[in-house]
Amino acid sequence: MKPSQFLTLLFLAFSFQVSAQNLKALVGGTLIDGFGGTPIRNSVIIIKGERIKAIGQVGSLAIPAGAEVISTEGMSVLPGLWDMHVHLMLNGHSDYTHWDSTYIDVFESVIMPSSAHQLLMAGVTSARDLGAPLEASINVRERIKRGEIPGPTIYVSGPFIQKAPYPGTEAFRWGVNGAADARAKVKKLIDAGVDVIKLIDQDQMTLEEAKAVVDEAHKYGKMVVGHSHRPDEIRIGLQIGVDNFEHTGLSSAPEYPEDIMQMMKERAAKMNLGPLFWTPTVEGLFNYEYVRDNPEKLDDTSWHLGLPDSIIRDIRASLRFPGRMSYFQLTPVRKPTLDRKFAQLKESGVVMLVGTDSGIPMKFHSQSTWNELDVWVNHFGMDPLLTIKAATYWPAVAMKVDKDYGTISEGKYADIIAVRGDVIRYINLLQDVDLVMKHGRKVK
Repeated sequence: MKPSQFLTLLFLAFSFQVSAQNLKALVGGTLIDGFGGTPIRNSVIIIKGERIKAIGQVGSLAIPAGAEVISTEGMSVLPGLWDMHVHLMLNGHSDYTHWDSTYIDVFESVIMPSSAHQLLMAGVTSARDLGAPLEASINVRERIKRGEIPGPTIYVSGPFIQKAPYPGTEAFRWGVNGAADARAKVKKLIDAGVDVIKLIDQDQMTLEEAKAVVDEAHKYGKMVVGHSHRPDEIRIGLQIGVDNFEHTGLSSAPEYPEDIMQMMKERAAKMNLGPLFWTPTVEGLFNYEYVRDNPEKLDDTSWHLGLPDSIIRDIRASLRFPGRMSYFQLTPVRKPTLDRKFAQLKESGVVMLVGTDSGIPMKFHSQSTWNELDVWVNHFGMDPLLTIKAATYWPAVAMKVDKDYGTISEGKYADIIAVRGDVIRYINLLQDVDLVMKHGRKVK
């Protein structure tokens, strides 16, 4: 045999070995693919590198020789979860003013990486971060993308756009003064590389300013996420073309006014514009009284991940008296309105997305997302498969990345989680995810 032939055979043997090592097979579990249809029993998922190669069932889809076999027997297998409203710069502390002034210099180096890692360990493989200093947002997203730190695939807004920042929040809230300034601020964010534009207090802007924000974002293909806390935030948001509203809003008012419902229905009917998305973020409000009266979950050390002892102690001290927090004092009056408002959102034709506001007082990135799904299913009566779809398929569609993410289907990134038991019957099993895979690599 000539030396060149030997080297060729050696190269082919090495290539085969690398290829075999690059194959994984998840075998035996019940597959919930994210599309909302009937789960596949005894599933087989073949993964090559970062992406899904084939899907089938035991006995009908052969497992390639040399593939790493990962048993999912007795487990529910589903796409990695999305959380469409997180705040990486926050981690449950009850005093925003203290938190911002004390820790802003370590948001990028400590706080945001910690939050991202906690989300990933909770089975969240994609997340939308809605509000943080611009440079920190971009840098943390890119470090995760490069594999330097663990975390979900992150989509960032950078600073909020609003009429005027609250005192001490100028690093992550940008005010606008006139339509030209509004366009310039949005363009600055887009040039820096943000994924979405976050709009708040649009009812305090002139109509020209608010419209300029949306028009400039849409000019560059960026969606606009708008707050919906007050009736006119919704009315103006619908008028100017906001793509995705956040929160149920309207404080303790019992329901959305009829004119807003009519506007929502009319917008939902315009198929040429795509869905109108809504992220209700209900679990923080819904679960407050329970956590106040049963605070044991605050001692769960999962939220300590990545934080130094000094910050852990500070957070714990701030949560010493859950019942005294001004942030939640109106919540017992607001909570009874959630049933009606959630039902109205379903009736209006909007497409609801799972998001949590994770990071607000007593709401940790390691716990928030599964709690949102649990409330949707076990209190509001949402179909579990459609709830999972709202945390997988629809977020990927909203972010225009559904060619790569959102479902377990051929060609997409292998962002997959698995949990022991039947998650369709017991959605709260998601509080303890057994397997987390991101881009084909096991991270838990």
